[in-house]
Amino acid sequence: MLDLKFIREHPEKVRRAIELKHVPLDLDRLLALDQEVLELKRQIERLQAERNANARAAARAQPEERAALVEKGRAIGEELARLEPELRRREAELKELLYLTPTLPWEGAPVGPDDSFNVETRVHGNPRVFLFEPLDHVALIEKNNWGDFERAAKVSGSRSYILKGDLMLYELALLRFALDRMIEAGFTPLSVPSLTREEALYGHGQFPTARDQVYAVNGGEAYLAGTAEVLLNYLHAGEILVEDELPKTYTALSPCFRSEAGSAGKDVRGLMRVHQFNKVEQYVLCRADLEESNRWFETMLAISEGILQALELPYRVVEVSTGDMGLGKYRQVDLETWVPSQNRYRETHSCSALLDWQARRAGLRYRDEKGKVRYAYTLNNTALATPRILVMLLENHQNEDGSVNVPKAVQPYFGKERLEPNR
Repeated sequence: MLDLKFIREHPEKVRRAIELKHVPLDLDRLLALDQEVLELKRQIERLQAERNANARAAARAQPEERAALVEKGRAIGEELARLEPELRRREAELKELLYLTPTLPWEGAPVGPDDSFNVETRVHGNPRVFLFEPLDHVALIEKNNWGDFERAAKVSGSRSYILKGDLMLYELALLRFALDRMIEAGFTPLSVPSLTREEALYGHGQFPTARDQVYAVNGGEAYLAGTAEVLLNYLHAGEILVEDELPKTYTALSPCFRSEAGSAGKDVRGLMRVHQFNKVEQYVLCRADLEESNRWFETMLAISEGILQALELPYRVVEVSTGDMGLGKYRQVDLETWVPSQNRYRETHSCSALLDWQARRAGLRYRDEKGKVRYAYTLNNTALATPRILVMLLENHQNEDGSVNVPKAVQPYFGKERLEPNR
């Protein structure tokens, strides 16, 4: 959400952001509604003042004058009763349009409507050259009895999975490894609920546009969060923090739930795209300072790269295009990790800076050293998400006999150097 004052004063910049991000937003309608709301407020304020003055006059009036003043007061009340619901209706419509206003992306973002315009900026490591015919992760899981897709589907439907034995323990080891990396970087670990309220999803930015991606509970009484970011972003909603309290640097390990609406036919086998997964998230709430936001962006990106390097996985860094980064993003960089069976890189991390876009939606404010109340800036990034990262680890680190090597950095957490078959 953008500042309405900024929209009024810089409509050409907002229009440019709408064009760059291919947002179906009628800015002219938004501006017209804004003027209608302002005019209705002026009318209501004038009528309220007139009603108050009329009431005072009626209290002092002679009996022969009072009847006319009472009638005038009744007419004013009727007009207010007509205008006030109209104001609420127009304000609600304006708010829905404001939810769709996009952040103007940074000048280095590739311009284009979708992910085909994303730009690779850097590659780390080289894809492994196998001296044997490698298996994909599904075949490895089935060969070693590390999971059960068929029974999982019987219990939970499509895009579900069960991990068994060493693979289940490996997932736990990886998540704890990533969480420790975040703690070492100075982030405060939090446990967060899986259930969230609707207003937190609006504050995050997932609502209203991606409502179909979220599971509703009891008809919308609550929702299953698709990322811990939703909860972390709403922790300080409505508060006014002191500048000295910032930055707030949080990390959370949580189950995540996504309906995957619109992904029919995509990654239907295995662990790449599932309805429930686990993720270690990183989140920063900082001062409204672009340089500070940029520093945190690079820090968070470096943490994720360090995790992938410790996992001994080849990956590439991708600058995300204006049309692919989403409404609120000022900048987004994805890390894509090599998948041998697909002979391509797949996204495993997404680092985003949103300036004050989320803060305005969620009411994330602080009082600066001069006493001025300002909206904070927010950033987020993946530290590690399972089971997707297991796809890359199994396929890249497999041996000819079907066993899988464990990266040295994770061995202290797992307790072994290799994943062995379940008997």
